Amino acid sequence: MSANLTAELTSKERVLRALGRQVPDRVPHFEWLVDRRVRDALLPGCADHNNFAVRMGHDAVLVDPIFRKSPLPEGRYLSEWGYIGQVTQEEHGIEVASPIATMADFERYLPPDPCEAPRYTAIEQALAAYGETHAVIVHLNDVFSLPRYLMGMENLLMAIVAEPQLVTALVDLSVDLNLKMAREIVARGADFVYTGDDIASNTGTFMSPRHFRTLFYPGFCRVMRGYKELGLHVIKHTDGNLWSILDMLVDSGIDCLDPIDPQAGMDLSAVKERIAGRIAIKGNVDCAHLMTFGTPDETAEATRLALRAGMPGGGYICSSSNSIHSGVKPENYLALMHTVRAEGVY
Repeated sequence: MSANLTAELTSKERVLRALGRQVPDRVPHFEWLVDRRVRDALLPGCADHNNFAVRMGHDAVLVDPIFRKSPLPEGRYLSEWGYIGQVTQEEHGIEVASPIATMADFERYLPPDPCEAPRYTAIEQALAAYGETHAVIVHLNDVFSLPRYLMGMENLLMAIVAEPQLVTALVDLSVDLNLKMAREIVARGADFVYTGDDIASNTGTFMSPRHFRTLFYPGFCRVMRGYKELGLHVIKHTDGNLWSILDMLVDSGIDCLDPIDPQAGMDLSAVKERIAGRIAIKGNVDCAHLMTFGTPDETAEATRLALRAGMPGGGYICSSSNSIHSGVKPENYLALMHTVRAEGVY
């Protein structure tokens, strides 16, 4: 887009510049997930997600604390958190049975110990292998995913109206446990965290803005404040139409919002104007329809438009509008990456 006025940075420096709403040498790129089918098509035999990311030139690698999943019949598993998940064609499952339905269940519930040392083995390994050159981003949560796992989506949404005290208790539990894990990862040298709690669909938030503000937002601000006080750079991920709560998210203290989903009406230029440089932004190349059913040329053009909207003034990370799931055409993902590398230069 213009002459490169900045010396080439390491991937970690590039991400830090973007999260600080500064201009790096070029726009960073990384994905929360690249499905094994896409990985195998692009780098046959490369089973490890982070090895794939580094070989493909991503600017970050992603890693989770380890919580055990015990196999059950019919493709199911029992999570250490106490919910039952179903294996899917994607590289993550979905909860199908949960341990908490009432306040009495909550009072009896005993969560796994978040401070057990083996939980952090993969994080330690990623930091040792990539921490000097790449942003090693640890996946934690904020206030919605853990309550959803423990109650199930339908029961949690009903409890927002019928039993708000239970929802508040679950939110507080999630905040407390995630801040304990944050202290553990910081002690091991982590600098970055992202929270993957989806709180919206294409039409709007799963709860009313009023319920979000009263039941979830106090805990959301507390966990974000806790992450920042520990020195972590925080990316908040949530799909969906966020216009009704966008200002609340921005004001919470996050460093970056992802993925600015165009399928949900989140126009990148409009979001950038609304946030007025208060936080960085990431995402916006449609993976739900375009990268699944479209062509490389169409993907390249969508990436080009996202760069034009996101690049000015810095503070932009280009990526898909969620992740590179199993339905994404490998050639379309290559088109996204090549366009970012060729045209995302400052």
